[in-house]
Amino acid sequence: MEMILSFRKTGKIVEIPLVQIRPCRTQARQYYDVESLKALADSIRMNGILQPVTVRKVSALEYELIAGERRVRAAALCGYTRIPCIILTCTDNQAEVLSLEENLQRTNLNCFEEAQGIRQWMRHAQLNPQEAASYLGQQPETLSHKMELLKADDEEKQLMVKAHFTEKHIHAVLRVQDKTDRRIVMSEIIEGSMNVSQSEQYVSDYLENTAREKRRLQRKKGWLKDIRMFHNTIDKAVAALRVSGLAAETIQYDTGDSIEYVIRIPKTRQRMADCQEMTA
Repeated sequence: MEMILSFRKTGKIVEIPLVQIRPCRTQARQYYDVESLKALADSIRMNGILQPVTVRKVSALEYELIAGERRVRAAALCGYTRIPCIILTCTDNQAEVLSLEENLQRTNLNCFEEAQGIRQWMRHAQLNPQEAASYLGQQPETLSHKMELLKADDEEKQLMVKAHFTEKHIHAVLRVQDKTDRRIVMSEIIEGSMNVSQSEQYVSDYLENTAREKRRLQRKKGWLKDIRMFHNTIDKAVAALRVSGLAAETIQYDTGDSIEYVIRIPKTRQRMADCQEMTA
């Protein structure tokens, strides 16, 4: 699918009050590094805003930001009340595409934000994966691989971003389906400062060991079920002997490695009668 973007600039740079600029609805960036913003604010104090932000007018007194959110935030830190802007005339879909492209070109946008931005754009533009991949110049498999990153929950994303995980690190971690196990795997990779190859091997070993332990527990569960059936069979047999008048009894020994049963059955019913008389 080929999409042609056509929009019109006002032809001039205008200063717009910060209070009249709202964030883009589909802003991909979710995490803002405080130190990086402070550094940008220091630069703005010294040199001013060298590159205007890009906006579009959405109402008489409101503009939507298309590109330049970090500059807007840094300007606010500096105490600016107005910021130089280039105003575009474009549709909602065009604004979303421009915002996405601007963000994807930024090296400090993490892979989760990229994936989230692409997904939001696809939803708003009503594009299927094939169309979106074609527009982005990617193979559908590559785009699908990128979207798999969004399987991580917010806490996992923050942990992996903080640990500077690469996409390959993240894909290795996401092979672990259980969230508790996934936290364990992430912690081990972080503590061990593992590279991609080491992480992939660790995850493979972890999954293999987990599967082996699961099979062992399933076998043990089966054995326990069989043992319970054996216990019930013995108890029922002894109960039947007692009903018939035989003072049958069982003694159970747990040796640690095994369970031993001793079943004592008197040869005559007289013994049970004697026992009953003694107890009377």
